[in-house]
Amino acid sequence: MKTRNTTAYFFSNSLSVTALLAFSLASFSCVFISCASFAGSLNPAIDDFSDIKDNSLGIQRQFINDSVAGGSTTTEQLVSEGVIFLKGEITPPRGQPGWASTVLPLDAQSLPRDASAFEGIRLRVKVNTGNISISANSTEVTNFDYHAAPVTVTADGKFHEVKIPFTSMKRAWSEQTQLNTKTINSLSIVAFSLQKSAFNFELDEVSFY
Repeated sequence: MKTRNTTAYFFSNSLSVTALLAFSLASFSCVFISCASFAGSLNPAIDDFSDIKDNSLGIQRQFINDSVAGGSTTTEQLVSEGVIFLKGEITPPRGQPGWASTVLPLDAQSLPRDASAFEGIRLRVKVNTGNISISANSTEVTNFDYHAAPVTVTADGKFHEVKIPFTSMKRAWSEQTQLNTKTINSLSIVAFSLQKSAFNFELDEVSFY
């Protein structure tokens, strides 16, 4: 066993934020080739944060925030003893939500992986401050409006297991379509806010179930 260091649903904007910031290399590698032909089975363990840089699939984590869209959000990440600690201050761009995203790629070349054997996404998470959500980023979605859901836990200083069924994940502004779980190439865990505010949360594990 690893050694671990010691709200309600927020309107549809939470999904919009997740979708806009996922930036997960979703279609880059599929511009000139058919992604469907590369779909493959997937190990359920995505990240146990036992490695400082790479997830459990041996692929480096990625971090991005609203500074790419004119915001001034600051973020810090620290991986220690099987937990990733994420904190910062969200300062949104003018007239837009602010966000900070942690991206867990499922394929080193951004190709789709087959998660159809699973029911959804499982997290062990501790939320100290702020709001977070998660998206499953499909290569079939080309406008960044990925299937997403809020992650809601009590801020009580404890880790909580959260299960997000694929069927509960929705798109924010596009036509509601069923997530094709054979075409997911990354997951994005997102801190977000419509105004300047701090966020602070910890992840112990991310997997499919």
